[in-house]
Amino acid sequence: MKEKKKLRSDGPVLLRLLHGSWGYFTACILSGLIFTACELVIPQIIRVSVDSFIGEKPVSVAAVGRWVERFGGVENIRRHMWIPAAVMAALGLISALFRYCMNLYSAKAGETLVKTSRDLLYHHIQHLPWKWHMANPTGDIIQRCTSDVERIKTFFQEQFVSVFRILVLIVLALVCMLLMNWKLALVPIIMFPIIVTYSILFHNSIRDRFTECDEAEGVLSTIAQENLTGVRVVRAFGQEEFERERFEKQNQEYTGLWVKLCRMMSDFWAVGDVTSCLQVMLVVVFGSILCVNGDMTKGEFISFAFYNAMLITPVRRLGRMISEMSKAGVSVDRLAEVLNAPVEEDVPGAKIAPMDKDISFAHVSFSYETGPEVLHDVSFTVPAGSSFGILGATGSGKSTLLLLLSRLYAPEKGKITVGGVDLASMPAKWVRENVGVVLQEPFLFSRTIEENIGITGATAEEIREAAITACVDGDIRQFAKGYDTIAA
Repeated sequence: MKEKKKLRSDGPVLLRLLHGSWGYFTACILSGLIFTACELVIPQIIRVSVDSFIGEKPVSVAAVGRWVERFGGVENIRRHMWIPAAVMAALGLISALFRYCMNLYSAKAGETLVKTSRDLLYHHIQHLPWKWHMANPTGDIIQRCTSDVERIKTFFQEQFVSVFRILVLIVLALVCMLLMNWKLALVPIIMFPIIVTYSILFHNSIRDRFTECDEAEGVLSTIAQENLTGVRVVRAFGQEEFERERFEKQNQEYTGLWVKLCRMMSDFWAVGDVTSCLQVMLVVVFGSILCVNGDMTKGEFISFAFYNAMLITPVRRLGRMISEMSKAGVSVDRLAEVLNAPVEEDVPGAKIAPMDKDISFAHVSFSYETGPEVLHDVSFTVPAGSSFGILGATGSGKSTLLLLLSRLYAPEKGKITVGGVDLASMPAKWVRENVGVVLQEPFLFSRTIEENIGITGATAEEIREAAITACVDGDIRQFAKGYDTIAA
């Protein structure tokens, strides 16, 4: 997972993660568009009210004029200014309703995305080969299934949906501004590409920083997970201080990376603040001049100022959206590395075979990826029904033989047979269900003792017989809840 490379399958992976969320996202986008449309109409009502109802300028828009006539004409509205106020209030209520719908569907879409992503990851990880699990730290895997998934959700729930609304808002607001006064509209039109260009450059420079932070977080999670899991070993060998210093060193590195990242983002926001203030100042100054010269009405100026304020916030948010997109893109890459990892597959035509026959190792050789050859040309036969002992020094390959027999690893040379049938030609699940292995370092799930012993689906009677054979039945019964005691 440490290799940094661009994955060509990011798109398909992203579509898999979004499966089941598209309906919610569509409803969210439509609600956002209606909400935006209501926002865009309100400044026009203010413009008409100031110029035509309060001022002396006749209503110039035919569609507006027809609505004015329905309310008794201009003179009647001038006497009852509550009418345009009521219209704006109604639009505000409609806007609030669809904003609520947008937020509701956005939340549903985000949570559906999280569920789908975690289900996909968990299912895929369960079917990845043992070799893959040994090469990837548990803490890093957990971090990808939690933090990275949450980061993708944050982007799609809070930023992705807003993109469509913001694009519509920017385009229509600029159109309205151009229709009112094309000279003054040049101010936001010129400022907008400057901000966008700067945001894109910022996006390109910050992406690698996010990658470094994610990798550092994965290492930190691994150290914490290892220490919590192996706390007895740490205490037994008096390594508390060593492990504390190791954790603090990695935590310091992780914190330092985030401090640098936050500094870059602070610089970005500072530039955005200056740009926004400059845009507002230019609109106020030039707009005032146009009003004084008679090139712009008061209503148009007020409406223009509203649209300009509408543009500033979305454009400012563009930086945040791009930064979230950077983080989400890194997280998608990290999830793609997991989901694109090839799963364990049986050979074509794999068939089950009797497992109560002789076990034979024929010229088996094996080595781990980063080490020398552990087994070299090993051959022996274990007769069915017999007991067979293997003696050897630590690291001589005794445990490796069991891992090969369980098909957790495959021989590099030679083959393993049961009753003359190649183990590699049998379904891996079938082999593991029929090969019992007592590992050197047992692992207990956070379940009852009975569930841990009978993890393969054994009956209560078989569980008791196994406990008696292992001489632990008496010890188990001494617990207050006996076999129902939660293992820890």
